[in-house]
Amino acid sequence: MLALNLPAALADALWAQARQAWPHECVGALGGRVDTGVAHAKTLYPLANIAADPEREYLADPGQLLRALRAMQGEGLSLVALYHSHPRGPASPSLSDTRLAAYPVPYLIADVAGQVLCAYLLPEGRRVPLHVGGEEAAGGKAIPERPS
Repeated sequence: MLALNLPAALADALWAQARQAWPHECVGALGGRVDTGVAHAKTLYPLANIAADPEREYLADPGQLLRALRAMQGEGLSLVALYHSHPRGPASPSLSDTRLAAYPVPYLIADVAGQVLCAYLLPEGRRVPLHVGGEEAAGGKAIPERPS
């Protein structure tokens, strides 16, 4: 992916989640479509951070992540990015961020203290161009509960 387009409404939802989670790191997924090397985020899926030390690291709840991926598939979307916050900054990958990266999509990091949002391909740490605003989006999605 050469770039990621993040509509303003999704950026606002991401920042709201990061502020609400503070002093813990938030985590979530972005669903969308890829067109000629550019990912266009269409919806945001907040996920629970189940890390042992959520003030310093994140670990997305695997069941919620699976449900989010299935919801994306049901909407004709694919995973275009993952995101998490660094409550006290910086907006660059930590050693654990790099070590735990498992998906070939951009990872957005929100520096809550500095109000900076950056995207990287991990584990290599290459910066991805991030364009915020200018596109309509479906908005934040609740993760579907497990069927009873």
